[in-house]
Amino acid sequence: MFGMDKSKTQGDEIPTAEGLPRDVIVSPDTRRGTRIPPGQSRTKKWPVLDASGPPLLNLADWRFGMKGLVNHAAEWDWNEFVTLPRVKVFADFHCVTRWSRLGNLWEGVATRTLVGLCGGAQEQARFVTVYGYDRGWTTNLPLEYFLAEDALVAFLHDGESISQEHGGPARLIVPSLYAWKSAKWVAGVELTAQDRAGFWEANGYHMRGDPWQQEGYGF
Repeated sequence: MFGMDKSKTQGDEIPTAEGLPRDVIVSPDTRRGTRIPPGQSRTKKWPVLDASGPPLLNLADWRFGMKGLVNHAAEWDWNEFVTLPRVKVFADFHCVTRWSRLGNLWEGVATRTLVGLCGGAQEQARFVTVYGYDRGWTTNLPLEYFLAEDALVAFLHDGESISQEHGGPARLIVPSLYAWKSAKWVAGVELTAQDRAGFWEANGYHMRGDPWQQEGYGF
């Protein structure tokens, strides 16, 4: 499924962190002299891309869970989740289909906060498996990327609720990796000792997915 969200079209000027409130976390990649990774091009729109279309979700049934190698598992419903401590993150967004949307302002709950609310990660935890509400869909990433300062489970984008087509009500955002790692319709996370290929990874995509190293598909 591929389309364009014209309501999110940017102007010609590339957004920068200049003038942002001091409490906004600025993703390190937005401070690069060149913000577009090799092989990418800037889009001023926000393309819509997913494997099989949005799942059917309603907020009354929505849950987000943390399990695996944390000191205690936890789960939040929607009302509980949106009252957790929030962060704002200014970050670029790079899709493996070779477009980059620069200067996004995300708001939600830091992944560090979520792990902390579970009593921290156990010593043997090295990787993360992320589960989506689209049935059978997962992705994987190293724990250090999941726990980066600019990683969060976001429910606002540029001051507005994230639409369903873009992964709402909440999606993972890990700015330093390709956008398929930033799971739409996120349902929960499992910390593991071993790396486990997710949906796209099992179909030839890179196990890490660094856009600056062009770690896309074909690996």
